Amino acid sequence: MVRAILIILFSIVSSRELLSQITYDQVFVDYDSAIEYKKLKLVPIRKKGPASPGTAEVISLSAALRKGLVAVSERGTASTENVHWLRIRNNSRKSVYVASGELLAGGRQDRVISKDTILIPSGKDQYVSVMCVEESRWSKKEKKFTYQNYANPRLRKVVDQDRNQVLIWKEIFTQLDSSKIIAPTLSYVSRRVEKKLITPHDEYMRFFRQRLQKQDSSIVGFVCITGEKIIGSDIFSFVNLFYDEMDALLHGYVEEAIAYGNKPALRDEQVIKYMDKILKDENRQEQYLKKNGKIFRFQGKVIHITSYHE
Repeated sequence: MVRAILIILFSIVSSRELLSQITYDQVFVDYDSAIEYKKLKLVPIRKKGPASPGTAEVISLSAALRKGLVAVSERGTASTENVHWLRIRNNSRKSVYVASGELLAGGRQDRVISKDTILIPSGKDQYVSVMCVEESRWSKKEKKFTYQNYANPRLRKVVDQDRNQVLIWKEIFTQLDSSKIIAPTLSYVSRRVEKKLITPHDEYMRFFRQRLQKQDSSIVGFVCITGEKIIGSDIFSFVNLFYDEMDALLHGYVEEAIAYGNKPALRDEQVIKYMDKILKDENRQEQYLKKNGKIFRFQGKVIHITSYHE
């Protein structure tokens, strides 16, 4: 059975289209094409060589949900047994990439994905690891889950680095309190329906969507800057997946820039120093991201690299 699944997976994700690593040998940071709006600056990261979209056989969770290819539900009714798992059925013919930091609102309480996963196209129930992002609700009746994009880098870092429910709740409370948001169930997602934040958030999103859509098709990631610090970077192995994930990731970065940022003032030399820790060589990358990010691999090939502020 295991052998059969591995054969299926190998046929789904072509090893020729994925990278065994992502370093300066495969990508470059395009400082000349930086995009800036108010408190947020994005520097594109591009794949070297001829622009290739990569495999179309792996899609993001957001795309799969939008197209009705997957169904998300609670694992059961008991909070003590099932709060840290969600059931997802992949009804498509493609593998679905589920990333830590992605938010799903509804169910019996809101959740954040806590571990990167590839869901094979089996048509059967599969389970993903999640954490609670709504401390004061466990409903008797299950609501329909809705996709809420990525959390901001501050919360994503706690999810990835600590994997501790109490620390996640503490971070959410701190963020809600600092933004003066009253949320009866202490839901992280409540900040996304806060009226005073919706208008500026939408302005940022429109600007970056338009600018990034006008770029050529070699982008596989970006590094994000606000004030005098880097708030994070995300890099993918192939172009299609980046564009699948781009909008969802932007929501989190925009949210952090609005809440905690300032006009970008970091020099390129400082950004280069930061990116060298990630892209200069594989060994240094591995050591650095153990404390400041993550690397998700599938069958020995890199799918996604994430880094956070130091």
